[in-house]
Amino acid sequence: MTRTMLIEAIWDYNFDPGTNVVDVHVSRLRAKIDGPDDSPMIRTVRGSGYRLDAV
Repeated sequence: MTRTMLIEAIWDYNFDPGTNVVDVHVSRLRAKIDGPDDSPMIRTVRGSGYRLDAV
């Protein structure tokens, strides 16, 4: 999902390209769900957004 899609679907905002609210929340989610020895579940797709890899 792109940052725009996440902002509009979750917070019902219009996209503001200067905001990092999605990045902050994704970072916090990663800290909670990824262990030190686990492969990351949330992956950044450069130029697109994020991808959730279910294990």
